[in-house]
Amino acid sequence: MKIIKSIALLAIAGVVFASCKKETEVADKIIPHNDKTETVKVKKEIAAENLQTATFKIDGMVCEMGCAKVIQDDLNNAEGVQVAEVDFDKKIASISFDKTIHNQESLTKIVQAEGDGATYKVSNFK
Repeated sequence: MKIIKSIALLAIAGVVFASCKKETEVADKIIPHNDKTETVKVKKEIAAENLQTATFKIDGMVCEMGCAKVIQDDLNNAEGVQVAEVDFDKKIASISFDKTIHNQESLTKIVQAEGDGATYKVSNFK
């Protein structure tokens, strides 16, 4: 009798463990994996008295998507930047930012950080 109870217990345990594993496998198939998970970053509102607009020239850009777009994204993702646009054809960046957070030096560092520090040159900051 003990042997029958032991076999029955092992059979039930085997079924439970096997069924749990199958549920996990099914769940993995149902839930798609998205490698492009994006985090939405909410920007803080910039007070009107702190909002400043500047334009500057960026030398060293050789392509629109690999240079201008990446620099534009870096500037737009920086804390204290309301909006930034980089025009590859004119080699000009236009940016609206919080003057209590950024200045000419900090914005220049953001642009130059995308390259090796010497690839992109910022000039004519207005």
